[in-house]
Amino acid sequence: MPTASTSKPPTTQTTPYDLIGGEAVVRRLADRFYEIMDTDPGARRIRAMHGTDLGPIRQLLFEFLSAWLGGPALYFNRPEHRCVMSAHRPYAIGEAERDEWMMCMRAAMDDCALPAEMRALLDQAFSRMANAVRSR
Repeated sequence: MPTASTSKPPTTQTTPYDLIGGEAVVRRLADRFYEIMDTDPGARRIRAMHGTDLGPIRQLLFEFLSAWLGGPALYFNRPEHRCVMSAHRPYAIGEAERDEWMMCMRAAMDDCALPAEMRALLDQAFSRMANAVRSR
């Protein structure tokens, strides 16, 4: 049995989910992303890939981001969840669509006032993901 002098303190890991503000901020980020996509003419290509009702996809993005950022694994606990690549495979996604998606996400991160360091890290990660789902 370790003594008090030799035992290690418990470690805690702070996740990006925690650093940006947890559930409330992740939900606001997903909501703001789709508000921008729905209203900005510069996002017309990616808006056209979605149905009239953005509610279900907005919820999916919130759930995906929650898990992806290190919070609750909401998306991955869904029985019907798919990997990001499979979910986007049916769509013709090229540079223009990637750039529109990134424009919406960058604006959403700015509007949600994410800390600058987190915006920079997330921008890099989102860029890699947006490039990975390109199909043309």
